[in-house]
Amino acid sequence: MLAVGLGNPGSTYRGTLHNVGADVVGLLASRHGVSLRPDRCHSISGEVSVTAHGDERRLALAFPQTYMNDSGRAVRLLVRRFGIDDLARLIIVHDELDLPVGTVKVKMGGGLAGHNGLRSIKAHLHSDEFARVRIGIGKPPGGKERGAEHVLRVPAKKTRAELDVSIQTAADAVELILAEGVTAAQNLFNAPRD
Repeated sequence: MLAVGLGNPGSTYRGTLHNVGADVVGLLASRHGVSLRPDRCHSISGEVSVTAHGDERRLALAFPQTYMNDSGRAVRLLVRRFGIDDLARLIIVHDELDLPVGTVKVKMGGGLAGHNGLRSIKAHLHSDEFARVRIGIGKPPGGKERGAEHVLRVPAKKTRAELDVSIQTAADAVELILAEGVTAAQNLFNAPRD
């Protein structure tokens, strides 16, 4: 499987709401002791082996170094490089305005929710039938900020703490997809919480 965390490259964007997908991929690399390195796919990437039910499973991790709006260019190359012939084996991890902060949901295919990174990926792959791990960042407060301004800001301390938990949860969701599939992850992470 291939897990791609969306975000914008460079220190200017580190820690912004739009980069939570990239943060998940970074966490997974750290959990499994791998450094992500520059590659020919306009990304930083690496591979890990995860034991699931006694089997070793390969998981490629990548963070495109194109800007968010051009993510598809890198993803198309990554899909080819890692031999992803079935897009169900591609997991895109991304921020989601339509989910409250702290929420993590798993989805297979479907709409793009106005997300430019997803739109670019669909355009380059000619399909939206890939798995998504969606991390809620909430809508702009009070309607004062437009969506673009909202996603590119560094969150307040309280929101950052909630997002840090979400990033851990999203990394767990990627590992569960690898181990047991999208449906198992949907059943666990999409269930209503009390």
